[in-house]
Amino acid sequence: MTVTASTSEPRPPLQRWLLVWALALAAVLVVFLLQDSVPWAVDYPASAVVPFADWVSALMGWIKSNLSWLTRSITAVLGVPLDFALNLLAKNFKIGHGADAYVLPRLSWVGVCAVAFIAGHAVGGRKLSLLVGGCFLYIALFGQWTSAMLTLALISIAVPFCIVTGLFAGIWAWRKPWAERLIVSPALDLMQTIPTFAYLIPMLLLFGNSPVSAMIATAIFATPPMVRATMLGLTRVPLEIGEFSDMAGCTARQKLWRVLLPSARPTLMVGVNQVIMLALNMVIIASMIGAGGLGYDVLLALRALKVGEAMEAGLAIVALAIALDRLSQAIAHKQAKGHVHRAVNPSFWRRYPNLTLAIGILVVTTLLGLFVPAFAAVPKAITFTTAPLWKAAVNWVTINFFDAIEAFRVALILNVLNPVRAFCEGFPWLGAVFLLGLAGYQLSGLRLAALVAALTVFCAVTGLWEKTMATVYLCGISAFIACLIGIPIGLMAARSDRFEKIVTPIIDTLQVLPSFCFIIPVVMLFRVGDVTAMIATIAFAVVPAIRYTNHGIRQVPPALIEAAKVSGCTPRQTFFRVQLPLALPEIMLGVNQTILMALAMIIICAMVGTRDLGQEVFIALSKADSGRGIVAGLAIAFIGIVADRLFNAWTAKARARLG
Repeated sequence: MTVTASTSEPRPPLQRWLLVWALALAAVLVVFLLQDSVPWAVDYPASAVVPFADWVSALMGWIKSNLSWLTRSITAVLGVPLDFALNLLAKNFKIGHGADAYVLPRLSWVGVCAVAFIAGHAVGGRKLSLLVGGCFLYIALFGQWTSAMLTLALISIAVPFCIVTGLFAGIWAWRKPWAERLIVSPALDLMQTIPTFAYLIPMLLLFGNSPVSAMIATAIFATPPMVRATMLGLTRVPLEIGEFSDMAGCTARQKLWRVLLPSARPTLMVGVNQVIMLALNMVIIASMIGAGGLGYDVLLALRALKVGEAMEAGLAIVALAIALDRLSQAIAHKQAKGHVHRAVNPSFWRRYPNLTLAIGILVVTTLLGLFVPAFAAVPKAITFTTAPLWKAAVNWVTINFFDAIEAFRVALILNVLNPVRAFCEGFPWLGAVFLLGLAGYQLSGLRLAALVAALTVFCAVTGLWEKTMATVYLCGISAFIACLIGIPIGLMAARSDRFEKIVTPIIDTLQVLPSFCFIIPVVMLFRVGDVTAMIATIAFAVVPAIRYTNHGIRQVPPALIEAAKVSGCTPRQTFFRVQLPLALPEIMLGVNQTILMALAMIIICAMVGTRDLGQEVFIALSKADSGRGIVAGLAIAFIGIVADRLFNAWTAKARARLG
């Protein structure tokens, strides 16, 4: 006998949500079709725009007028160590004034290169020594030494400030969970999603066009990884270690500084590595407000369309980035292995032989520079330039492949970019708020729905909806293509150790490249515009998709794979029915990071002619319009936060479903 289901039986959750989404999409479609009747629901009315930008500009003007004594004091205090570092590495010390001034030379380039070799050997052996020392020698021989040392001087002051500030902020957040939840985490999210250009505008207004402004912007931008690493490191310290220190009679201060922080040192060193790389990236961008250095060289060359000079400065940035990254990673790895037992109270040179040797070489070579000019500055006779070769190569490609490149660019614009852009810019703002709020409610409840809707509304009420959707279109299509490329590569790397060994050095190199370096080669071939921005963004954002996919597949417990094999699954079935579903949350986390990196790069691409929120920030920077720049920066940050919260909620739900 057949029993029919009762009509009062509740619908399954999936079926219910499918019906809800079908109705929601139908409602948005109706609004779009009836836009002549309800135009305010499609295009946010200009008469209802809230003048946040004017309010922010007024606030910044008041701060500049009434607190100038404070900004001048900060500039004076921070200028002392910064000037010392600049004079030590890139300039000369001048004692006295006028004709009677006595000049002490900067550190010899020979000594700095030798110290780079010694540092690499001390923490990573001969291979790392050759890599790090070779990078510094490359910078010297290709005539980029002074600019590179200006950049390094700024980093050498900004990074310790970031480490100390991040350490204390992380300790406070770890000790006070309410502070971490209500203050620190939201602040870190905002700091990490606000575009780099937006940091420059208030710094330029308050501290002027100077290296101090660049250093402060760099310090603010690069601090969040240290805060997160400190919180994570202290949380991961085993409870037994803390209990043992309590039993040993340690005070709370002794427990923190002598037990917990040393135990968390490996994680802290990972945070230091991330701080160094973010500081380098930001210092390059901060060249626009007086930082000078390699970033300024790239900027001038791009503005003058000097392909060879831009490429040479960009490669010097790459060399410096690789040297600092590999050196800090090796130090972190060495710290993770622990300390070697040393004799009690040995002499300084016995305890630190490499440091003693490095100081001795720097002193001797710098003093020699007083008498031998070749030690003081890199002789032009031994320097090389590849600028003519780069220019000739670009000209050759342009002459021989112009038709193919132009056909590809035009086809991409007409068939992909323009239709997607038209769809995004024509999407009703009220429908976007409603659909994103619905997604937040489905994934995590009313609180996430309210947050997502409020942040989306901000982009509309500030009059930036069209620019916001232009940003979403370019970021979305770039992230989508990056995932289409990155996820299959990650899957292949997870299934083949040999392929992983080939891919890993490539993505490691891509990860350390500052964002400027992705723009240079693309703009040479495709000129300015959305195509250039998209290709550069894909190259910059593809790394997380590869890395997280590979990691997710490899982290599937071996016991589950063995169980699948015992059950008679073929390797293909094991991969698609066991490994891939279990790795899906990790893969989606990679997609989330890809979107955030794409968003960060899209803003940098405002330099090559995109018409979105990045252009708003760029224009505001050129006009020193703090209100316009900060509000556009907040809109960009809110796009990132919305994407991050929705993907994190989806990932958490998937993890919970998979147990």
